[in-house]
Amino acid sequence: MRNITVSVDEETHRLARLRAADLGISVSALVRRSLRSLEPRETALSPAEQLARTLATIDEAMQQDGRVFSAGDRLSRDAVHDRGARRREQG
Repeated sequence: MRNITVSVDEETHRLARLRAADLGISVSALVRRSLRSLEPRETALSPAEQLARTLATIDEAMQQDGRVFSAGDRLSRDAVHDRGARRREQG
């Protein structure tokens, strides 16, 4: 982690300390959050692009763990909705 030095006036410092205390974090953590909010956001992506990126990330993580998604691994419709248990309760 890199260190930076920032100079602010007394009032800004006081407000930063108060806000950090309200959040239960240090002033450094508050500044870090503020600086991270400057990162480019993915909001420029369409919902479909965001979904595709999320699915690709999940798929990549699963492959790294040696897991592969297979449609055959899915539960049946009855199992998903636990219909057998409901039928047993009713009968």
